[in-house]
Amino acid sequence: MGIKDIYAAVLEFDSDQVVKLVKDEISRGTEIQVILNDGLISAMDEVGKRFSEGELFVPEMLLAAQAMKAGLDQLKPHMKQEDSSTKGTIVIGTVKGDLHDIGKNLVAMMMEGAGFEVIDLGIDVDTEKFIQAAEEHKADIICMSALLTTTMPEMKVVVDTLKERGLNYKTMVGGAPVSQEFADQIGADGYSPDAPSAVEKARLLISDK
Repeated sequence: MGIKDIYAAVLEFDSDQVVKLVKDEISRGTEIQVILNDGLISAMDEVGKRFSEGELFVPEMLLAAQAMKAGLDQLKPHMKQEDSSTKGTIVIGTVKGDLHDIGKNLVAMMMEGAGFEVIDLGIDVDTEKFIQAAEEHKADIICMSALLTTTMPEMKVVVDTLKERGLNYKTMVGGAPVSQEFADQIGADGYSPDAPSAVEKARLLISDK
């Protein structure tokens, strides 16, 4: 039993086994960052790769992300003790007027699994709430999701308000009706069609800062 087994358990969507193995590694004194990076994050990177190659689909990605999150919950108390450095801070939410959250939840879990600090604001989030959360948590990126074409303009409101106030947060948009063309039109910094590419885009945006 070891880190490779945690990796395998995530890929098998076995949350209970992930929790057991992570607890075993913690009690064994394995470094928290090793469990996180080599067990959980690398497994989610593999999930993203398999999704991109058409081997996994959204339901399997959700199951893997839930298994990863179960392991992450075991690590969190110890990560605080070690003052673990995150890859960056993400504020995420579904925009005002939109109550859909499956895609947003998946992106949030994948981001967390990739080592980001994630502040999930939930659904029906207005501009002020996005900005307040970004300022409070010193966020690197504001991620906005929309599933309705009628709520997509809310993304532009957030982007425009940030510019008007001179606030330098990177912005990412996504959701079924959203496209790269729309992201370019409203001046968002990034767009992704799915959760794995959202993680990659976030990594790029933060490395460019």
